[in-house]
Amino acid sequence: MRWPRQLMSLLVVLALLAGPPMVLLLLIGPPIRGWPSTEQVRAWVQQPLTEQTLTAALTIGAWLLWLLLAYTVAVRALTRLRTTVGWLRRLPLPTPLQATASGMVGAAVFGVATNTVTIAPPQPSPPLAAGMPEDSDGVSPIHKDTAASDGGTHLAGGWLPDEVAGQVAAAAALVWLRRRRDYQPRPPDLHRREELDAVGLPPTVAAVQAALADAPASSVASEPSGSFAALVGVFPVSGLGISGPGTLSIGRGLLITALLAGHHLRNPTLVTTWATLTSLLGGDAEAFDRRLPQLNAVETIHDATRLVESAPSPRIVLLLEEECDGYDVRHLADMAATAGGRVVVLGGWPAGPTWQAAPTGHVHDPLRPEEHGPRLCVLDQVAATDLLAVIVHPDPAPPAPATPGPPPLPHVVPPKTRLPRQATRAEPRSRPDASTRQLRLRVLGEPTLLVDGEPLTIRRSAALQILVFLATNHPTGANTSQLADAIWPGVPRRSLTGRLYTTLSELRTVIRDASGMHVIEHTDDRYRLNPAHVDVDLWQLQAAIHHAASAVTNTTAAWQAVVDACPADLAAGRTWPWLDPIRETTRRHVIDACAALADAEPDPQRGLAVLQAGLRIDPYNADLHARARSALTARGDHEAATELHDRYLRLLLHAGLDGDAPDRRSNNTSTATGARRR
Repeated sequence: MRWPRQLMSLLVVLALLAGPPMVLLLLIGPPIRGWPSTEQVRAWVQQPLTEQTLTAALTIGAWLLWLLLAYTVAVRALTRLRTTVGWLRRLPLPTPLQATASGMVGAAVFGVATNTVTIAPPQPSPPLAAGMPEDSDGVSPIHKDTAASDGGTHLAGGWLPDEVAGQVAAAAALVWLRRRRDYQPRPPDLHRREELDAVGLPPTVAAVQAALADAPASSVASEPSGSFAALVGVFPVSGLGISGPGTLSIGRGLLITALLAGHHLRNPTLVTTWATLTSLLGGDAEAFDRRLPQLNAVETIHDATRLVESAPSPRIVLLLEEECDGYDVRHLADMAATAGGRVVVLGGWPAGPTWQAAPTGHVHDPLRPEEHGPRLCVLDQVAATDLLAVIVHPDPAPPAPATPGPPPLPHVVPPKTRLPRQATRAEPRSRPDASTRQLRLRVLGEPTLLVDGEPLTIRRSAALQILVFLATNHPTGANTSQLADAIWPGVPRRSLTGRLYTTLSELRTVIRDASGMHVIEHTDDRYRLNPAHVDVDLWQLQAAIHHAASAVTNTTAAWQAVVDACPADLAAGRTWPWLDPIRETTRRHVIDACAALADAEPDPQRGLAVLQAGLRIDPYNADLHARARSALTARGDHEAATELHDRYLRLLLHAGLDGDAPDRRSNNTSTATGARRR
């Protein structure tokens, strides 16, 4: 129990406070018995070190030590008392109605304490359809612990408000749309697929995308407490300083928040100095500055003032404390406030209030401790660099030619004849008619597992992801680490082992009970789909792509087979972050086949039909649209060509891309210029 120790501590403190004064008063007496006379002062000057003077000095020293002890105890007691009073003020008291209800409940409990209460068992929840989240409340277990507090998105490198996380996901989607728009078809070839603009986005971005995919729509569309406009409204007009252990993390959060707010604006939304930018981003600061039109990095605070004065617009000005003096920063704050912006000094405000920042992003004003300040976005350097990757404009330098490497689409070989696997005691034997079952996994379009032509309901959305992931990684398969990183990015693997095994076990059981076959194999610590038991439409497309790339004769038929084998986009409508690079690579193979087939087609009408089929696969590709417009113009159908172009521009504007769709086939120079401008 704690109270004996607390009582003993109190007794010891009282003994230390009362004991020394009593001993000193009884043995020596008071430290001073009146003021010394002139004769005593003259005698002390002539002979300072006497027995009496030494005794008086030691007595005074002992009293000073006791006073220091008493002061320390008093300060601790007042601090504890102040904390207790503050806690009592925040303690919610029951209303009269709540007090009455509590009394009635207590009376009922004591009145029926001797009776036996029978509680009906909970009813099992109905199974979910394929693709629905497995959590009944619709909230991912990753974020359940924070849904009731500050919300937002928790990452390995920080925390994002809902509004900022939504802007990150939107910017990531624009990255892939921009890549789709700018891709130029090439001759079909399997050994040139290491394109830099088809690689996946950084892990922090994938974690944000996965978190928003699992979160309910209401939480994402909640009040934008961490948005740029909200921050401008919260920060003092006279400027603000931020100090404490979370200063640099909050500075990176403000950097990302301001840049995301100006992602579609022409004027910069963030002004900072090179010293501040380097302290936040490290050695990558210069590379990011060249590719961020929303950012203006200057040398000194005077340059920042001149920039704000010459081009006023709503913005945040980030500075370091050592770069500021009272007059300069006050003048800059006045100019920024006039333009609707705010000045934030990382380290301390030399001319106004300074808020204390915790590593979690919570800030508060020390002058008003009873008021809780907002929670700001916090990021470490790695997370901030990852998020900047979806904001920066593409590098204007032309991409280097890719070196030959292994094709990303594995060659699909016909399955060998296999002996039936003997069932063990731990698993039921296959049904007698299992050999007659037909399993087909459809991943081009809506992912669906068909058993004898009938869709099989898969309860967990993670299980459906695993099926598609294994289909796209055939025949190599994937181990547990690769599956966990793909399905639940940004979550520590140690907390996912049990969940992954549970999902895999349930998936294998559902398929085995419905078909009597073991579709998912586990050998050499890798999970694979058994091609002898399941047929996947993606594998047929991959086989057609390999054949078209290696065909020497009858290439037209081979390219047509690729187009015919792709009825829809890979896992259409799904927003799984791991899927984007595989989907883009597959889509580009089909676009290459469409372009090659259209170029080789002597009939203009059939060539136009092929291009239209390619536009159904990727309606954002500018090169396919330019080819289709050229085909319509060559036929003399100028009205249809104009209508096609206008519809394409509206599609780009609706997606958030600029409406300037360059015609790459007619003017390569203007295309390069436009890419640099973007």
